[in-house]
Amino acid sequence: MENLKGILFMLLSMAGFAVEDALIKVLSTTLPISQILVVLGMAGALLFAVLALFWGEKLYSEDIKTKPFMIRLGADMLAPLFFLPALALLPLATLTSILQAAPIMVTLGAALFLGQSVGWRRWSAIFAGFIGMLIIVRPGMEGFDAAALLALLGVTFLSIRDLATRVIRTELSTLTVTAYSFAVMAIAGCILIPFFDPFLWPTPREWALFALSTCIGGIAYAAFVKATRAGDVAVIAPFRYSRLVFALFIAVFFLGERPDWQTLLGASIIIASGLYTFWREQVAAHR
Repeated sequence: MENLKGILFMLLSMAGFAVEDALIKVLSTTLPISQILVVLGMAGALLFAVLALFWGEKLYSEDIKTKPFMIRLGADMLAPLFFLPALALLPLATLTSILQAAPIMVTLGAALFLGQSVGWRRWSAIFAGFIGMLIIVRPGMEGFDAAALLALLGVTFLSIRDLATRVIRTELSTLTVTAYSFAVMAIAGCILIPFFDPFLWPTPREWALFALSTCIGGIAYAAFVKATRAGDVAVIAPFRYSRLVFALFIAVFFLGERPDWQTLLGASIIIASGLYTFWREQVAAHR
């Protein structure tokens, strides 16, 4: 029963993140990315700060000054600098397909920087995952979009964030860490101000989209935390790849996108590689 509960929360989380991405993409058609980052960052920081205080969590402690937390905070600021412009420029299906490489990059980073033992099978899966990513990005070929490089940089910093999260102190609550993550997102938006058009006063529809995006993003994050704390992680974690299924559905039926076969093939290879890598990690941990 706990596994089923965890799976349902993971599916809810991934669906929420896919919807949030789509809402941000719609907002990017009329508002500058810098403004979107500032508004969403401030709204999310306020939301999670209030929740943290409501649940009796501290917003400041000495744990915040530790190196892993500062690295995580820096990665949280740099990731949206590249990820959101890529979201505005690339089809949602393509961007989400590239995003699926994050777990593989985390495994690579854990082997290179955290001293985690990785056998030849997982190295082979990591290599296959990067082949899948090259099929999607298609560097030097017809159909190559330079915005895909922005997406790759964004995924790289998201992977660094996840690596740092593995070693930050457990005394730091999830709500507090998330509040800081949204706060540095607003800082990232301020950094991008000189590179985009001046801010515009949002229409009532755009304010509604901002509010909806913040609420859905908050629910998705809370559901993700509930999923990771329920049941067997080996059963629940692979369902994070359902985000691509939700994104493809939204992209095709609501955004009018038509993903090409290279994108679908590359995404399939990345997901297969990620699932195999995760399975091997569980086998190694069991041993």
